[in-house]
Amino acid sequence: MTKKTLFLDRDGVINKRIVGGYVKNWEQFNFLAGVLEAMPLLARKFDYCFVVTNQQGIGKGLMTVLDLETVHNNMLFEITKKQGLINKVYFCPKLHIDKPHCRKPNIGMAEQAKLDFPDINFKNSFMVGDSVSDMEFGFRLNMKTVFIDTKKDIDANQFSLINKKIDYCYSSLYEFALSLD
Repeated sequence: MTKKTLFLDRDGVINKRIVGGYVKNWEQFNFLAGVLEAMPLLARKFDYCFVVTNQQGIGKGLMTVLDLETVHNNMLFEITKKQGLINKVYFCPKLHIDKPHCRKPNIGMAEQAKLDFPDINFKNSFMVGDSVSDMEFGFRLNMKTVFIDTKKDIDANQFSLINKKIDYCYSSLYEFALSLD
């Protein structure tokens, strides 16, 4: 039996994005409003929940894998404390310019999740993100795509590129979680 699966982007969906920068440590990580309330709702609706996040700050030498793991371990602790569940966090540390297979919109992180959890069916999955690359990632895998409109810097041309690839649009992860009832 295939599992209902949720893929979440991190920056701009779970936590505040640092425009033009990177969350390099736990002190810079700030949950977006409603996220900790949304996570237990999502845990009841999905069999699996994964975070898929591009983290080229590592490739740029601005942070280490250990720095990122510390951020993720703290994030997971806070989510679990609220009865939420993230089964695994996948990240791509490589630079955008290198066009690595692991970096969204490429599908390497989803392929790794499928190797780790073989009963994933991408057609029975949702991708929730706030960027063009997130929507393209979900679209390439035939997932339902959910655009979280937390960015104020996405221009009309970018939005028109992805508009046909968006199945649902919400103002927050919490609003999406409430819509599933």
